[in-house]
Amino acid sequence: MIKRIIATSILASLLMLGLNFQISAQKVFSTKSGQINFDVSATVEIKAVNNQVDSKMVQKTGQIIFSVLIKSFKFVNALMEDHFNENYMESSKFPKANFKGFITNISEVNFEKDGVYNATAKGTLTIGGKSKEVNINGIITIEKGNPILKSNFKVKLTDFIKGSYIGSQIAEEAKVVVTCKYE
Repeated sequence: MIKRIIATSILASLLMLGLNFQISAQKVFSTKSGQINFDVSATVEIKAVNNQVDSKMVQKTGQIIFSVLIKSFKFVNALMEDHFNENYMESSKFPKANFKGFITNISEVNFEKDGVYNATAKGTLTIGGKSKEVNINGIITIEKGNPILKSNFKVKLTDFIKGSYIGSQIAEEAKVVVTCKYE
């Protein structure tokens, strides 16, 4: 019985070692200093930036993940920042927003050659505890083997947040710009 347990343990360890080797053989690019800008200006200029975007991209599969701490968005006005966190985003209750998905055309990106490549990501965007399937277009620029991802897209606010001013003082859609330089 003990020999069987030892043999099973050794076999499981070898399988895990092989699995870890396969995962580590895939190139994973990452950054903790990506940037997201958004603009929800309507009757009042309301813009914010977050320079602490955590993101990972798997070269082989195209898997891409973004995680954003909501309280890291900075506004020109502290009062706007307070309203954003307390009244709209409920950042104490929902501290992070994230996107998890795949770049559907990752095979078209040549990581060995500097250049600019169109990219389409498909996945789940989660903000304020609400999730929605989205398709987002962007551009991947390869510089010395490392990708730089840029994307401009819009997010319909009522899909994710609450607020009585949406549509009057605040635009119905946020204009979002994402820039991540991976290593």
